[in-house]
Amino acid sequence: MGKIVLVTGAARQLGGRFVRRIQRDPGVDRVIALDAVTPGHQLGDAEFVLADIRQSAIARILAEHSVDTVVHLDVSAKASGAGGRTTVKETNVIGTMQLLGACQKSPTVQRLVVKSSTNVYGSAPRDPAVFTETTSPKSLPSGGFAKDAVEVEGYVRGFARRRPDVAVCVLRFANILGPEPDSPLADYLTLPVLPTVLGYDPRLQFVHEDDVVDVLEIAAREPRRGTLNSGTFNIAGDGVLLLSQCSRRLGRPTVPVLLPAVTWVGTALRTIGMTDFSPEQIRLLTHGRVVSTVQMRETLGFRPRFTTAETFAEFARSRGPGLLPPERVGRAVGRLAELSLGGGRADTTHSTHGAR
Repeated sequence: MGKIVLVTGAARQLGGRFVRRIQRDPGVDRVIALDAVTPGHQLGDAEFVLADIRQSAIARILAEHSVDTVVHLDVSAKASGAGGRTTVKETNVIGTMQLLGACQKSPTVQRLVVKSSTNVYGSAPRDPAVFTETTSPKSLPSGGFAKDAVEVEGYVRGFARRRPDVAVCVLRFANILGPEPDSPLADYLTLPVLPTVLGYDPRLQFVHEDDVVDVLEIAAREPRRGTLNSGTFNIAGDGVLLLSQCSRRLGRPTVPVLLPAVTWVGTALRTIGMTDFSPEQIRLLTHGRVVSTVQMRETLGFRPRFTTAETFAEFARSRGPGLLPPERVGRAVGRLAELSLGGGRADTTHSTHGAR
């Protein structure tokens, strides 16, 4: 018989895509899609179960379906329903605890894949230029989704020690973008004017939605020859972009704000519901973050189809032109250059006549 895969967070866009993808794997017999809210998208032939991973019923579901592979995607920075930040934190942390407790008691579970984030490294002024999977953060995140991710990974490590017979794979994704992203950073980049921290131009990495689905499929399978899909891996596209480059490619002007005032701006944006401009996001937009993907390539055997720049280009196309489209800015700069050169020639002619 083939694998029986349970996917949490199936109502989210990313979860739905993965559910539809993993069904096409010839080694998969059944897919159980689980979420606390009804998805607004199709899940193919998967069996949808309306359940909350924060509740003990998750153990019964694992037993009823004899699940052998669990792909935990219900770890997110944004709420998929009502409840806001409190619900998100409970789902991320308490939900993961309940899920791991159920997996620990299940005799059928053989593989666990957990969606995490490079947010676990934090963002600080004395950070290394590049984080590897074994790099300790200079300062642990003190709140928000970053702290949730740190706690989730701590529980996963505990589970791996208690169940060494289960293959555990933790994927630390860089900022996920593409045509249909669902993240606070994507909301920030969609603002008509981008508030930035005066004097800082952080380096950013992105990973494409398509690559996320591809690497999740690799992690959920048995490892290919010469690879290992158990462990912790940074997942990001090649290269980096500066925030200033992002704003230009989006055609969105920036408004530099003094660092002490950025928190006030973030509070104002959250109050009016424009974006979740959280303290952790402010730190990212101040100090940036870059991770090594050597283990992703050499151990996991995954090579993203999209670079950071290509991922961002797809996102920019999906958002349409901003207030200052790059091509319009380019034409304006070219026109100014022509006028400047024309003025310079006129001045030169005038001074030559004078000399005569």
